[in-house]
Amino acid sequence: MSVARTLRQLSAVSSRVSSRQLAVSSTRTLLARRVAQPSTLRAFSASARASKAGSSDAPLSLKLEQELTFELNEQQESAEPEFLTSFKKQGLWTVIDEAGNNEVTLTRQFGNENIRLVFSVSDLANQEPNEFEDMEERSDEEQESGSDAMRAVVSITKGNAPGALDIDMTVQGGQFLVENVTFYNDSKLGQDISVEGDWKRRGLYIGPEFTTLDVHLQEQFEKFLQERDVGEATAFFIPEYAQFKEQKEYVQWLKNVRDFIDA
Repeated sequence: MSVARTLRQLSAVSSRVSSRQLAVSSTRTLLARRVAQPSTLRAFSASARASKAGSSDAPLSLKLEQELTFELNEQQESAEPEFLTSFKKQGLWTVIDEAGNNEVTLTRQFGNENIRLVFSVSDLANQEPNEFEDMEERSDEEQESGSDAMRAVVSITKGNAPGALDIDMTVQGGQFLVENVTFYNDSKLGQDISVEGDWKRRGLYIGPEFTTLDVHLQEQFEKFLQERDVGEATAFFIPEYAQFKEQKEYVQWLKNVRDFIDA
């Protein structure tokens, strides 16, 4: 092999090696940059998460605070409204109202009976007046009863007898309108307000529609309820208390959401 050829081969090999080294070096540099980018992005992402608030947080918090201030100013100074104080003074019903709970329970004793009346604040959502409704077309009866229809359930158990008598009703215009009278052999099932309890009751016979009963039988059931103070006074109390509780829950909701946004 001639010296010149050997030198050309060595030169070619050297060039290929240099080119390969340059390529490898460039690739490593590029990879290093690419590797560095996710680290930078992660650092930026972590920094963004660590940041206290987004651009929309402060305006939202301010609006919540304004609404809360307005509602607090509208509230009566007395912690307990007069209608509630008057209702309690009658000494017939005990009001069980757990903060944050959608349902309110009234309980009382009548002879050997334990009576529980349950209603839900969420029913107030169905009371919003329809602004497109023509009031002139509404009947006098509809206008008198108003839009305060709410659901209520009276459950009666006895200490000396098994079973529970549940009476499903609508409260409207100061009246209890009975829909169904159901008897459950299991008293616990009759008073179980859980989803599981509701599911178990679905397959059971709930009794006939109340309006299909003999008129005199309907009247006797109504007298039965009135004697237990499931009558006009309680029917007026329920929607009034529901509005009172809904307002309390709304104010607390404003506080909770504001505090969470500000945290």
